[in-house]
Amino acid sequence: MQMIILGSGSPLVTADRAGPATLVRVGKVDLLFDCGRAVLMRGAAVGMTAAGLTALFVTHMHSDHTTDYNDIITTRWITSPGPRPLRAFGPVGFQRFTDATLAMLETDVHYRTAHHADLQHHPQVLVEEVADGWRWQHEGIVVTAAATDHSPVHPTMGFRVEAEGKVVAIAGDTVPCDGLRRLCTGADIYVQTVILRSLIEAHPSARFRDVIDYHSDVMQAAQTAKACGVRTLVLNHPVPPPRQGTEAAWIDLARAHFDGEVVLANDLLTLQA
Repeated sequence: MQMIILGSGSPLVTADRAGPATLVRVGKVDLLFDCGRAVLMRGAAVGMTAAGLTALFVTHMHSDHTTDYNDIITTRWITSPGPRPLRAFGPVGFQRFTDATLAMLETDVHYRTAHHADLQHHPQVLVEEVADGWRWQHEGIVVTAAATDHSPVHPTMGFRVEAEGKVVAIAGDTVPCDGLRRLCTGADIYVQTVILRSLIEAHPSARFRDVIDYHSDVMQAAQTAKACGVRTLVLNHPVPPPRQGTEAAWIDLARAHFDGEVVLANDLLTLQA
């Protein structure tokens, strides 16, 4: 089982970090977790395609995690020879979000079906809304959902992927909570959105400082990793984006609280679980 960071960025746009997206690959099965900006461009670098996705999982409907949902839907539709519904899982409210996305695409669908005689079906998405404790099995892979805490964004989900005797935990955006603990216990790889608290606290913008109260900071992520017996902690979606040459400070801060492997994510980071 491989874990590939397709996008390690955040709402803050940078030239080298695509939006949040993580691929878990088990053999020929591709499971995508979140779909931030440029996800299909990064996916192309590792052979992931919209048409080839087995399933999409969305942790929550914050814009940076879902900006390219429409691109996945459209690209899957126009590159498949016939109807190929996308299986998509997300928290309560995801069906409404999907319906709104499809409605937004109606003009494009009209243009394409009017022009292409062999494209007379419409894009299809099979949505399943998930709650705490939800479980999905596919070809020996088990995906479990747990509720996380990204209040006031509610509900939000993290996902635990088990396959080939290994575990990858995709936390999404959350502070430490019981659901996060259940996701991460015994994980080989734990992917966690993190902030660098000291830099944000010193920022003059109150709006920017507000992100502190609903994201794990580096220390909290490391403490979660230690308490849960994680093998590898992946610091993802770093806020603010690390300036070149400062990456070691993030890793050193985590290592002060966790003696396992610590990796600061960048786009296309690939780890074997």
